[in-house]
Amino acid sequence: MTNCPLGLAGQCYCANHVSSFPAQPASATSAKTAVLLLAHGSPENPGQIPEFLSYVTGGRVLPSQVIEEVRHRYSLIGFSPLACWTLLQADQLSRSIHMPVFVGMRNWKPFIGDAIKEIAGQGFERVIAICLAPQNSRTSVGLYRRAASSDGNPPFQMDFVDEWHDHPLLAKAFAEKLRPAWEKASAENGAKLPVIFTAHSVPQRTIIEGDPYERQAKETAELVAKESGLAPGDWVFAFQSQGMSGGASGGTWIGPTVEETILGLKANGHRGVFVHPVGFLCDHVEVLYDIDIAFKKFAEQQGMRLWRAASLNGSTTLTAALADIVSSRVRAQGAGG
Repeated sequence: MTNCPLGLAGQCYCANHVSSFPAQPASATSAKTAVLLLAHGSPENPGQIPEFLSYVTGGRVLPSQVIEEVRHRYSLIGFSPLACWTLLQADQLSRSIHMPVFVGMRNWKPFIGDAIKEIAGQGFERVIAICLAPQNSRTSVGLYRRAASSDGNPPFQMDFVDEWHDHPLLAKAFAEKLRPAWEKASAENGAKLPVIFTAHSVPQRTIIEGDPYERQAKETAELVAKESGLAPGDWVFAFQSQGMSGGASGGTWIGPTVEETILGLKANGHRGVFVHPVGFLCDHVEVLYDIDIAFKKFAEQQGMRLWRAASLNGSTTLTAALADIVSSRVRAQGAGG
């Protein structure tokens, strides 16, 4: 058995495909409903970056400097644990709801198409699909939906969850990571730190055309702030990771950026900031590089310190949120487990 890079008691979810509901023939399974968790996907090592980026862009060729910059970022963090955390989240959910939970990634293995084929091969009649991107955008959720339906008409009913950004247990999960870490960091700072909630930026044109993502991301932050007991003046919101995305896709991306926000807080006399990414459910390059390396370095260059809340990763409260979503969908469609 491969040792887990996350140190999860010797079990590696991505390498060993740990599952509480192993594959079985359709005749042997009494469950007619399965769950499909959808995520972005991430390469396991820097050498896979060119192939990975070709999936991200749909085959569009990127400038060599963009590819090398992405490769550099992955090399600095050493390993993107997105697949491990996603498969762990799936297994925790499976054990919680006593139902099979599959994982499909849009840009890397296990691909969404392969997960769809596996589900069909096991004879399930209904699939509840949940994107591990709670805020709905056509640049994320929309692409996952398209990928899940790209093979035509699968032999099962697809119940697609488009958004769950305002789920109370999601806000609680983020708050559980925020409050104790923020209080500790503020004590180290010697003064209450301003909180910067973040989510991944998207092209400005999508918002202009009616995409709800910006509004939903800010709604998530408001709910987390309320759950954490933050006052309105304790926090601000910024969109992150425009640099690489904008460089790869062109056009204007929504802001303000984290860097602009840090400068504004510095101008108001703050000596440090506390970042809490509420658009991501686990550690990966946008957290481990963009926040932990790039934003931290930027803050230091401004004579400031930067702290971050831990990602949700294996949060049992996150599992409870997903379980509640599944249960509500099962009740609504009158399906048995």
